Amino acid sequence: MDGGGAARVTRTPEDVFRDFRGRRAGMIKALTTEVEKFYQKCDPEKENLSLYGFPNETWEVNLPAEEVPPELPEPALGINFARDGMAEKDWLALVAVHSDSWLLAVAFYFSARFGFDKESRRRLFNMINNLSTIYEVVTGTVKKQSKEKNPNSSSKSNKSSSKKRYSEAESGKLPPSMPSFKEEEDLRESPEDYNDEHDSTLCGACGESYGKDEFWICCDLCEQWFHGKCVRITPARAEHIKQYKCPSCSNTKRAKV
Repeated sequence: MDGGGAARVTRTPEDVFRDFRGRRAGMIKALTTEVEKFYQKCDPEKENLSLYGFPNETWEVNLPAEEVPPELPEPALGINFARDGMAEKDWLALVAVHSDSWLLAVAFYFSARFGFDKESRRRLFNMINNLSTIYEVVTGTVKKQSKEKNPNSSSKSNKSSSKKRYSEAESGKLPPSMPSFKEEEDLRESPEDYNDEHDSTLCGACGESYGKDEFWICCDLCEQWFHGKCVRITPARAEHIKQYKCPSCSNTKRAKV
């Protein structure tokens, strides 16, 4: 998102939220599905490095901007120095916390830059607050919360139905606890009025909720739901899978061998 320019550009809370969501998706990739690549780039022998997320859902590890003040708030410096000094999961969790802080700083920098009033800032925060934090995704808190919201998910009937692969276009059904399209419209228009009991199931990989025409698949071991695109499973491929194991469950099984 362009924070400057000669001509005054009108931006909305929705514009800033899209920017936030794109940057967040990129940083989640760095700390989950692309963590090996991220780990290698954080060489402790290098200078102060930072993790940057971009609106197009990509990320990079780089040196901070040299100009003062910078165009945007800068993320935490020196994330690479702690890489080999603590357990990897703790290091990733620490980077995740600072990443969440940076995302909020960027979002509210834009809200000030674009002159958002109190109501617009509230709308922006509510949209952001409906997403899980990067920390929750990286540490697995998202999965725990999802199971707590679906206490009946372990029942025999729900276990049977959870093994089905869902795409709204094909079946017209939604994964457990996911909102209808009408509820999603209400959420976008008035997120603060969205009742807690309608909290949507979150993807175990990216931490985001249900979207129109998105294909979902459920792990037959941990019963966590995932966007097909996040775990690289297409509807056609899912038809030939007798028992689906998510990346986390597959890695756990390999580790025990």
